[in-house]
Amino acid sequence: MINSNNGFKFSVFPVAIVLLIALFVGGCVTDMQNKPKETFGKIFGAGLGALTGSQIGSGKGQMAAVAVGALAGAWMGGEIGKSLDAADKLLMDRTTQQSLEYSRTGTRSSWRNPDSGNAGSVTPAKPFKKASGQVCREFEQTIYVDGKQETATGKACRNNDGTWKII
Repeated sequence: MINSNNGFKFSVFPVAIVLLIALFVGGCVTDMQNKPKETFGKIFGAGLGALTGSQIGSGKGQMAAVAVGALAGAWMGGEIGKSLDAADKLLMDRTTQQSLEYSRTGTRSSWRNPDSGNAGSVTPAKPFKKASGQVCREFEQTIYVDGKQETATGKACRNNDGTWKII
């Protein structure tokens, strides 16, 4: 804990985590032109990893879990992103949107790209409303790339235009 001159107290640990993640994501942005699939995977993975980590513990333990989750998710997402091409992402995004909008709770919707051999599935949970009235759903997404399976969970909310945005 550090005290500033004006009496404001703050912990160095959360600030360090935020700076570390900002530096990592900032580095990803410069890679976007050279390696867009890997960069997208890192950013998506970091978000899901941080979300997962935020569900663990409290206080400093929770901050550590968020940091570890974000870094692990970024690494895994980058590895998957190296192999997903534009057609894979289009199939994955389309399946995710349709599953969140139309599928019953627990029903798996699958996609497969015959050209790359990559595949995946999305399984939505029961819809719920936020205090604002916005409809949201948690979901599980599994991706198969080169025979390797990666599974992550996330949450998405429906926008006013009817599309779903992962949060």
